Amino acid sequence: MANSGDLTATGASIEQESPVVPPPPPREIPTANIPPPRFAAPNRVNLTEENQSLLNSFRSSASLTRQERNTCMQSLYNLMTSSEEDAGSAQFREVVSRFDEDGSDLRKMASLLTSDLDHFLEMARDDNGSNRIQELLGIRDDVDTFFYNAILSRFDHIMTDYEASDARDASFQRGEEDRNVQLRSPPRGSPGLLYVVAQNALDLSYHARGNYVVQHVLQLNDLRSTRNVAVSLSGHYFGLSFTKFGSYVVEKLLDTEEAAVMVVEEFLRCEGESLVRLATSSCGNFVVVKALRVMRERNRTRRDLFGGLVNKLRPYVHLLRGRNVGAFLYWLR
Repeated sequence: MANSGDLTATGASIEQESPVVPPPPPREIPTANIPPPRFAAPNRVNLTEENQSLLNSFRSSASLTRQERNTCMQSLYNLMTSSEEDAGSAQFREVVSRFDEDGSDLRKMASLLTSDLDHFLEMARDDNGSNRIQELLGIRDDVDTFFYNAILSRFDHIMTDYEASDARDASFQRGEEDRNVQLRSPPRGSPGLLYVVAQNALDLSYHARGNYVVQHVLQLNDLRSTRNVAVSLSGHYFGLSFTKFGSYVVEKLLDTEEAAVMVVEEFLRCEGESLVRLATSSCGNFVVVKALRVMRERNRTRRDLFGGLVNKLRPYVHLLRGRNVGAFLYWLR
């Protein structure tokens, strides 16, 4: 390896030959699409015999026998997953619109829906079932508690399952509106959903679907949740930045002031050659460029971090030629 004097001379020569290149535009990071709530009172429609019987069961004050419960479970599954060819949405909304105003019928429905967690996950993975679970979320806080506990009990599956993602993302959306699942202060002292996501952030960040969950938590702009995620990932920012999904999460962390400092400080603890290896990797180069840009924009308060990154990379500018980072460093001179 050339000595530092040779590297500096070589770097200066390359800089003189290089054209002025503006910094590359920020990379667009894909995030999960969160659909809007779809519940609306329908026009009056006639219920099928099966759905009328199911409604009567919800309204009844008598305890169900095991056989009656099994029959209700099957009817409820059919109601939640029935296709549009069978007027599924119209039948579902008609049943819900006829519930008592005190919420007792809806509580019975939510209790039955979540009493068998395997069935609940199966419904969440069904396109129609996922849509109808979304419509139920946010109507009543006490009803949402049933869904909160079910989601937490099947956390790994629901957080990383593609088919269940709509129901999962809807629970986060309603949480933002403070209308549904008690994300931060759940019932009976159990850990909040955001806290559980933060504790599992490392595994989720490496996952093709799980990284969307971590990104979404960071997009909530909740300082405590962001810090929990940042602390959970501390010591892993460098490794995550080499990966496709993990780099998305690290870039989201760079959007927040406190977490960005944690990320850059970890980068500065790396040897120069290691940082260059990250800056020349297919995913890591986007992270390094964003770290430089963020620290430069905050130069008045974080001059030390911005200057530290630049000083680490400048001796290796000849290795960065043709990379986004190299263009950014040349543009700075």
